[in-house]
Amino acid sequence: MPTYIENVSADKFGVLCDELKSYSSVAPEYFDRFDVKRGLRNRDGSGVMAGLTKVCAVEGYYIDDGERKPVEGHLRYRGIDINDLVDGCIKENRFGYEEVVWLLLFGHLPTKSQLADFNTLLSESRELPDDFIEDMIMKAPSPNIMNKLERSVLSLYSYDQNPDDISIENVLRQSVQIIAQLPTIMTYAYQVKRRYYLKKSMYLHPIKPGLSTAETILYNTRSNRSFTDEEAKLLDLCLMIHAEHGGGNNSAFATRVLTSSGTDTYAAISTGIGSLKGPRHGGANLKVAEMMNYLKADVKDITDEGQVADFLKKIINREAGDKSGLVYGMGHAVYTLSDPRQVILKREAFKLAEEKGFGDEFKALDHIERLTPEIFASEKHNNKKICANVDLYSGLIYQMLGIPEDLYTPLFAVARVAGWSAHRIEELISGNRVIRPAYKNMATPKEYAPIDERISDFKKSSEYVPIEER
Repeated sequence: MPTYIENVSADKFGVLCDELKSYSSVAPEYFDRFDVKRGLRNRDGSGVMAGLTKVCAVEGYYIDDGERKPVEGHLRYRGIDINDLVDGCIKENRFGYEEVVWLLLFGHLPTKSQLADFNTLLSESRELPDDFIEDMIMKAPSPNIMNKLERSVLSLYSYDQNPDDISIENVLRQSVQIIAQLPTIMTYAYQVKRRYYLKKSMYLHPIKPGLSTAETILYNTRSNRSFTDEEAKLLDLCLMIHAEHGGGNNSAFATRVLTSSGTDTYAAISTGIGSLKGPRHGGANLKVAEMMNYLKADVKDITDEGQVADFLKKIINREAGDKSGLVYGMGHAVYTLSDPRQVILKREAFKLAEEKGFGDEFKALDHIERLTPEIFASEKHNNKKICANVDLYSGLIYQMLGIPEDLYTPLFAVARVAGWSAHRIEELISGNRVIRPAYKNMATPKEYAPIDERISDFKKSSEYVPIEER
């Protein structure tokens, strides 16, 4: 693909960046002086109260006399514990993601007939508009599937005869359509990437009616369209636990911010996708996979607890991995003692790891989960409670299912669109005010100067070195 700025001198950008940094930096002490809650976080790490919701509860601590007390994590969709939802579907040996979508949208569990009708509606809505695949996916392949998801959702606006109507009836129609079509867009976008960037065969299978979301993904991803019921049910479980995580998570909040402005559904949902791509949010599952590659390259025996401990020390001290100091898959903004999603995924990963030949990888992740809190406390002299999060084992499960890394974060988006839709509808019904927090201006007043009299303030600085002298 062409790079439109490749002929621009790197030195020119270097100078511009130097000036940009000099004018954009705000000294850290000012954030404390004016009590700015960066990241919309309070000093104890808890989130600033920004809204009310009935969609989802994320619980990992409670406040006692102003002090944050850690507790085991709980995740509830419309008041129902995620463990009960997962265990109920496992006990009855059926798919659960579509039931979760109904629950998040409508606030209650569906009856058998309601669920059957809803499954049929989703199945019938998976087809993309005529020429969409060729015009929007094949003609502009993307090296990152998340960007293609974002662009494709925005493009669906052009195929909607009533795109700007934000009545609840119309937004519900649009939401169900996007929930149904996003798996199709994801799998086709991946096939196009395989052909264009990876120089491999591309398989564009026609949509098969009657399949669940998980089955549709496996059917369209694999060249032979073959999968077992066990594989589909495991992927379905992953979709269930990724479907929603409260109004304060970055992508849900971003969706609500755009919704509050009165914009269309496609713009709001594409913003959620853009947020989820970030490595500090949904993209963290890819960073776990990357960290495991570093571990395998650096450690002779990844099942040896002592060797893994030494590696973790180097990571925390920015001497190994991506040198960020972060142990990916560990820690969470809300959960302290446990992440219920991680507990479920670890249980399922344990069942399959030895059978699928991933026993060593599972043991390594288990070492990381157990050792990181004590090593972090020792190396950083910080006793903050740290637990494993959902990203630690999700990548291993996808790997055991033969799902390529390119789809790890897109799968998160395919699941989470249900939660974004529920939050968008709730914001439209109950928000009634554009979200507009305050920012304090730190720039000093300046006089306007005619163009011939201007000298860059940065050029006056002793740090400035002209291009010709660099």
